[in-house]
Amino acid sequence: MNDPQTPNNPNNPNNPNNPNNPNNAAGPVFHAAVSGAQFAWNNHTVTQRQQNDSTAAPGFEALAALVTDLLRELPRAGLADQDREDTEAAAREVLATITEPTPPEQGRLRRALATLRGTLAPVATGVVAGTAAGAQEWARTAIEGLTGTF
Repeated sequence: MNDPQTPNNPNNPNNPNNPNNPNNAAGPVFHAAVSGAQFAWNNHTVTQRQQNDSTAAPGFEALAALVTDLLRELPRAGLADQDREDTEAAAREVLATITEPTPPEQGRLRRALATLRGTLAPVATGVVAGTAAGAQEWARTAIEGLTGTF
């Protein structure tokens, strides 16, 4: 009965539920930080819903809409990967600043907006080669919108 080779014995090294088994696959295994994820396993059916209410702070709704639209249009701008990633990171920093539960920190928002305008400036001025048709006007319009919001 206490034979360690019995399959269901927790001391059996081949039992997947044995915590000393390096191949313990009784649940998800993460090798890096995980945030905002949902998991279901050993289910026949599952329904999951996740609602992220990232509403903008009062008075910043128009800016949130502008930056959200900018993020949606960004892949079509034809930017090089690094330029697109920098612009996306700057836009997400603006959104993170104005959707926190506390009032937006003015200095942080000013810096995030300046960075976002700075990443768009080479496109708006035509310095960046290889951008999609209309990208220059799109970037110019975005910069004008970002300049007038704060």
